[in-house]
Amino acid sequence: MALESLCFLRQWLREEHRSRKLILFIVFVALLLDNMLMTVVVPIIPNYLYQMDKPATSPQNLSSSFQNIVSLYDNSIKTSSTSTQVSTSPSPSPSPSPSPGLVRANSSDCPSSKSSLVNENVKVGLLFASKATVQLITNPFIGPLTNRIGYQIPIFAGFCIMFLSTIMFAFSSSYALLFVARSLQGVGSSCSSVAGMGMLASVYTDDEERGHAIGIALGGLAMGVLVGPPFGSVLYEFVGKTAPFLILAFIALFDGALQLFVLQPTKVEPESQKGTPLLTLMKDPYIIIAAGAICFGNMGIAMLEPTLPIWMMETMCAAKWQLGVAFLPASISYLIGTNIFGTLAHRMGRWLCALIGMVLVGISVICVSHIYNFMYNCACATFISVGMVDSSMMPIMGYLVDLRHVSVYGSVYAIADVAFCMGFALGPSIGGSIAQSIGFPWLMTIIGLVDIMFAPLCLFLRSPPGNEEKIAILMDSNCSMKTRTYSTQEPHQGQDPDLDLDPDYDEDYD
Repeated sequence: MALESLCFLRQWLREEHRSRKLILFIVFVALLLDNMLMTVVVPIIPNYLYQMDKPATSPQNLSSSFQNIVSLYDNSIKTSSTSTQVSTSPSPSPSPSPSPGLVRANSSDCPSSKSSLVNENVKVGLLFASKATVQLITNPFIGPLTNRIGYQIPIFAGFCIMFLSTIMFAFSSSYALLFVARSLQGVGSSCSSVAGMGMLASVYTDDEERGHAIGIALGGLAMGVLVGPPFGSVLYEFVGKTAPFLILAFIALFDGALQLFVLQPTKVEPESQKGTPLLTLMKDPYIIIAAGAICFGNMGIAMLEPTLPIWMMETMCAAKWQLGVAFLPASISYLIGTNIFGTLAHRMGRWLCALIGMVLVGISVICVSHIYNFMYNCACATFISVGMVDSSMMPIMGYLVDLRHVSVYGSVYAIADVAFCMGFALGPSIGGSIAQSIGFPWLMTIIGLVDIMFAPLCLFLRSPPGNEEKIAILMDSNCSMKTRTYSTQEPHQGQDPDLDLDPDYDEDYD
């Protein structure tokens, strides 16, 4: 029975070899794995480092005082004694009891002090920022590399690096090894995201189909952000630190095996034409506008993630579980937004969808900190608006290359990934300091106004000028769009190799 199933699977893989749907599924799983690994550490690492660095303290000291840790990333309060211990143990000095009117329904949820362990925050902040920083540095090299050797080898290299990073997270017991694992993830993420998006753009040449496919791929990103934190926290609490990372390593092995069958990343397959240099693309004002929308749109989320939970603790005395699920509805909203507007944006105009999305991001981000009763609704609106922006701007990046440059996509999606990483690298670092100096409401107001002021620039993307010959090709409805499937079959005996009968191109949109 098992042998028959294996034979059936092998036959199916041969029939579906290099199918566009399988390529889309591979990219979806790669982005899912990357973002699950990025977010699964959020509830694990701060607590793990705190437990690792916590000095041995006597029970008497534990029962007589609270030891608080407020982390920008864990956003939780570690109490070293329970309320029963405090009431029964002798206190070294009398302290005035708080007024009953000032105590919340669950006073243990309220921080007894607003001070934080600075060393903890700095260590965790550097660890978390290392991924985006390394990815930011690596992207400009991965884009041109895909133009030279193709997309298969870089995306498989990303799988290998991601698998190594996951194993290191599972078994590392020191801060230095965890830092190396997080930095390695940045390299693997750069390979997977740049090569994956470029591959989708090359096999989905029709603009509408490309937008739909990229929307589905971004759904993998959203699902990883959605599932990562609860997945990590539950397994960390009930099984242990290694469990979530070993499961992610198994998922990585599955994706890697699928890549070996479908992509066969053993041959160098450079692009048939030389791509536009990276610096030339970076000087294109229309590409810069699209990249800016990606950066500033995601910066609102990046600033919201580390600062909103702390603000909830200070103003609402929110419980730890509330801090953990605060972004759950918002992540679902992003998942819905990317899938709906991946197709809808093509019909209504991607520039218009991005413009409306940027305005809604700005308004909802401002409302988050000013309308307490509808805070979760505003957070959901923020994420679904960012989904509108991402699902519109990612396909536009490929369309701009088709319209104004050479249709080779590695470098332009490296620019898109750089913009995404800049939002998530600058957002937390700038947001934390601004929130500390002027407060969380003013921080959200500033980034909201920046998004609203940037929105009118999307008008320039309505009808960008392009090469006349390329415009004629793109607008010719009678021109059949052919999709690249990366087949490498040899021509039949006696067949003219110059004839366009190579199975590298498949007009079947299955």
